[in-house]
Amino acid sequence: MEDRLPRLAFSLLDLNSLSFSLSLSLPPSPPFCFAAIDLLYGGIYCFVCQDYIYDKDMEQIAKEEQRKAWKLQAFTPTVVSHYQCTMTGIGEKYSTWEPTKRELELLRHNPKRRKITTNCTIGLRGLINLGNTCFMNCIVQALTHTPLLRDFFLSDRHKCEMQSPSSCLVCEMSTLFQEFYSGHRSPHIPYRLLHLVWTHARHLAGYEQQDAHEFLIAALDVLHRHCKGDDNGKKANNPNHCNCIIDQIFTGGLQSDVTCQVCHGVSTTIDPFWDISLDLPGSSTPFWPLSPGSDGSVVNGESHVSGTTTLTDCLRRFTRPEHLGSSAKIKCSGCHRYQESTKQLTMKKLPIVACFHLKRFEHSAKLRRKITTYVSFPLELDMTPFMASSKESRMNGQYQQPTDSLNNDNKYSLFAVVNHQGTLESGHYTSFIRQHKDQWFKCDDAIITKASIKDVLDSEGYLLFYHKQFLEYE
Repeated sequence: MEDRLPRLAFSLLDLNSLSFSLSLSLPPSPPFCFAAIDLLYGGIYCFVCQDYIYDKDMEQIAKEEQRKAWKLQAFTPTVVSHYQCTMTGIGEKYSTWEPTKRELELLRHNPKRRKITTNCTIGLRGLINLGNTCFMNCIVQALTHTPLLRDFFLSDRHKCEMQSPSSCLVCEMSTLFQEFYSGHRSPHIPYRLLHLVWTHARHLAGYEQQDAHEFLIAALDVLHRHCKGDDNGKKANNPNHCNCIIDQIFTGGLQSDVTCQVCHGVSTTIDPFWDISLDLPGSSTPFWPLSPGSDGSVVNGESHVSGTTTLTDCLRRFTRPEHLGSSAKIKCSGCHRYQESTKQLTMKKLPIVACFHLKRFEHSAKLRRKITTYVSFPLELDMTPFMASSKESRMNGQYQQPTDSLNNDNKYSLFAVVNHQGTLESGHYTSFIRQHKDQWFKCDDAIITKASIKDVLDSEGYLLFYHKQFLEYE
């Protein structure tokens, strides 16, 4: 239990003296039994019970200290305010839910609680197509079934910092989660969401069909800005170290190593990313040969059929060393001259949710078309071979089985798939979402139908959403 405690500042307490001085209703404890109080929310953790202790007196004291700290934060300079509020244990303005009289009355008259079972359909709700808005509907379905994002909004963690809350996309997402998990079965009409998207991402305004991937990135960008109370597109002081819920869940770190071919000096940069765009066979970009699993073996949980491209193949191509050539020489900091070099991309930091964009739409001066190559993708994905720390285990881009197969931090589970049917000029977006473990549903605007795992894995795939396994729970 102790290793699952939140990483907060704690102060040790003597449970006996605390109980005596405050007359708290705490469980009996042996001499020298210590408890700890977390300095952020005021909760008490008992090391004997190995659990938090909830006491009305202590909660009231914590709330009073929170109010004092918030007032201090509001009426003092920013630097002093942040320091003092942190030292007093209030680093985040958040209070627990307290039912009103009306809510207490409703609870008394409705004692029956809705149980979440494997056959429960709470969270499943169709979305009305408002005129070529299937691209938006399928992304909304994926976001509302993202486990940690769902937990954040359903626990009422969002505190709006916008001057005009009615223009806050995060507030609208919070409302959307409440609508989805309210138990209502009638399709929801996302007109306010569409209006806000048109307002804050004007390149998506209008009733023309848009790209679902483009909408995803635009939505994450607006949500990221509005989490900071920023409606003007201003970036945080350090965008690589943002702690908003969007960046906590979706942001990873992509490492780029450029190696000089003369002195073998390496220049490394790390850039944040929200998704990984992967080239496909059949595009104008030459694709790397298939993996050693093409003989029918299984690599990364994918069964390789002869001639079938897999998600692992695409990731291997993405992270292979690339010779930049004589037309793209860079100035080497070691040689102090322009030299030929190789470039290799690897994952420095994995996000909680990994989104893979299969580049099915090709736009060039000579060609505009959709690539329909089937790509096999697994239910479970291990990203260890593509980490920067595993770079030494791959020689010249050749796949090697990771030695640390027990590294669960890098293992993911599939929870949503966005598909595109049709052509580049005329098409339709649908999505598959996972409701419970091994229970999948197809979302086609207002229509929700049960789907099999085979239906999911046999689909073409345009956007693949994976969630870290060790943060999942039923």
